[in-house]
Amino acid sequence: MTRWLLLAAPLLLAGCVSTGCDDAPLSGSSCREEHLLQQNDMLQAKLLIASGDLENYELARALLNRAAPRDSSGEVPFYQAVLLIREGPQVDEVLGLLEDAAAKGHPHAIALLYKIHSEPYLIAEADLIQAESYRATYASLDVAKSGYPSFDQALRVVDGLLGAPATLPADGTAGSP
Repeated sequence: MTRWLLLAAPLLLAGCVSTGCDDAPLSGSSCREEHLLQQNDMLQAKLLIASGDLENYELARALLNRAAPRDSSGEVPFYQAVLLIREGPQVDEVLGLLEDAAAKGHPHAIALLYKIHSEPYLIAEADLIQAESYRATYASLDVAKSGYPSFDQALRVVDGLLGAPATLPADGTAGSP
């Protein structure tokens, strides 16, 4: 299986949240339609960001901005931060977006904040006390208690998002990264 598929699978599955409206398939409700459009915008934005093609980033930003008003999970500010990092980080803005996402309980935002403060990444000096507070915050999340994604899995997803995008061989066949 290609590295792209391994990266894309968690991205495609992440962020499913209940909408609090009649979300039954084929219900025809405007709430259902808005939810479907929100999911579509997020899916497209994630794929555009994961592609690593700078030409796609403008559209990804527009999709994230359109999805922002209905986001309660922190997914939008997390991907906005990833997008900024890929473009050449504006550290203060990235940290603000990640803090916003973390405050909403987004597990990958918390894992990325841990990475930033423990390595250090994007900042000049490590802050191990702050890093450990993010690890403890992650441990208190429902997803961490359920075991998926584990903290190590969340860090691998974050590393994959921040690394160079995976590509398929020129012939389009799946191969090893």
